[in-house]
Amino acid sequence: MKEQAILQRYFLAIIPPEPIFSEVHQLKVYLKEKYNTKTALNSPPHITLHMPFLWKERKETMLIEKLEAFAELQASFEIILNNFNAFAPRVIYADVAANSHLVTFQKQLERFCKINFQLFNANRLDQPFHPHLTLAFRDLKKDVFELAWQEFSSKHYSATWQVESIFILKHNGSIWEKYKQVGLKKTIH
Repeated sequence: MKEQAILQRYFLAIIPPEPIFSEVHQLKVYLKEKYNTKTALNSPPHITLHMPFLWKERKETMLIEKLEAFAELQASFEIILNNFNAFAPRVIYADVAANSHLVTFQKQLERFCKINFQLFNANRLDQPFHPHLTLAFRDLKKDVFELAWQEFSSKHYSATWQVESIFILKHNGSIWEKYKQVGLKKTIH
């Protein structure tokens, strides 16, 4: 009898270090408590580099090894968060300042995944890469969005960090979890 391939859900992302991770997580918790939106809590704070995809669990090692080989050739770079923004009428996020290094890195990673894994970033066909850290989305009701956005549009927030790794996130059946951290080549100063 042929072994059945088990498909799992994964995606690739940048996850901020502490204390930024906890600060952004607390903003998600605040939105849940005040505006009854909790879907964003199903994943750690992150910038999506490659949308969720299905992958054979028995081929995880190959996925990790090839991503490590890719990452070893990539220099670290800086991310700056600058206040909040929205995709009306459902999404509120911490805004990532324009960053050519991040855009180039994401395009190279997307191309690498297409060539090496036959993975395609489906939503990129109709939407360009817009890096952000989602605080509230899908379950944020349209009428509540206006109230939440009125509050967050006037809030100030800034944070900066050096991206030294990316993460493979894996869905456990309920939520997305950090699965494997893949280090980038260090920048020589």
